[in-house]
Amino acid sequence: MNDIIEALDASVRSVCGKYDEANRRNGWNPALWSALESIGVTTLSVPEECGGSGGDVATAVAVLEVLGEHAAAVPYAETALLAGRLLSGCGVQVPAGPLASIVVGTELQVLPTSGGVHVSGIARRVPWARAAEHLVVLVEDRVILLRRGEGLIAEGANLAGEPRDDVAFDCAVPDERVHWLRGESARVVREQALRTTLARAALIAGAARRALELTVTYAGEREQFGRPIGKFQAVQQHLAAMAGEVVLTKIAVEAAAVAVDEDNGAEVAVMAAKTVAGQAAGLVASLAHQIHGALGYTEEHPLRHSTTRLWAWRDEGGNEAACSAVLEQHVLAAGKGGLWPLISGHVSVPTKESL
Repeated sequence: MNDIIEALDASVRSVCGKYDEANRRNGWNPALWSALESIGVTTLSVPEECGGSGGDVATAVAVLEVLGEHAAAVPYAETALLAGRLLSGCGVQVPAGPLASIVVGTELQVLPTSGGVHVSGIARRVPWARAAEHLVVLVEDRVILLRRGEGLIAEGANLAGEPRDDVAFDCAVPDERVHWLRGESARVVREQALRTTLARAALIAGAARRALELTVTYAGEREQFGRPIGKFQAVQQHLAAMAGEVVLTKIAVEAAAVAVDEDNGAEVAVMAAKTVAGQAAGLVASLAHQIHGALGYTEEHPLRHSTTRLWAWRDEGGNEAACSAVLEQHVLAAGKGGLWPLISGHVSVPTKESL
């Protein structure tokens, strides 16, 4: 962790600590969002010329880890990594306030009109749609900026209670809110998918760390047979297994963020990170609840807010099976002698035939 990320980590952690209780009560925490805006992190990976703070993906991922740890009820990934990236990719200013992003699918139609476009249809399970001031829609080589009131929202939620809303559109959008991408649209779509996957892996890294901390504390306080349960070898083995998964996930996520920034083996790194994070989510949640017993499942206990997010985020952005399938394709495409360069990114090991 460099000095900038360390200072940013401390600042975000301090802000989040003031709103932990509100995160547990509500599906959306506008007070925390305002506090994050005040310290300038909500558009961290957006270039300064587009109204952002000019940070890189690795820095934004460091913030996401802290937000995941605190179960922060804010659309940070959707604003900083996804919607903000789409708008800045068109060279336009990113508006203030929380954002949500939509990649047009078969149920959403965008047709040209004399003064702009007409958007109709339904976007399913849009993260944080009800909280967003603007909805940023990617369709082919255009990015369309919609106001929240231009869509009819049917509220939904994931397993952790985070907003995953259906939004029905039937509205005209003027030309000034229709922007053209500067890059190849297919590449932008792939980048959006990778950033979504990386964001969920980073959030898992934070939530897993929080689950471990809560479990270590509980194991040191809960007594059985006259001593803390953390003194029993079986519990110690569980804690050690959890700690190993937490560290591995953090390393994989941060390596993937660097790969995205450097555009060097990004897909392999991100898919590997999400696979590791998904496996860690299952093990950490299982062992945390095993050590806590029934207490950890109650509405009032903070562990539930971490583990339900681990389960929800594990399936979002591609689960282990989906990410592993992508990795398999890369391994097969690398062919004989290509596995090590694929893993290392740049180091080649001589084969027997080349000696």
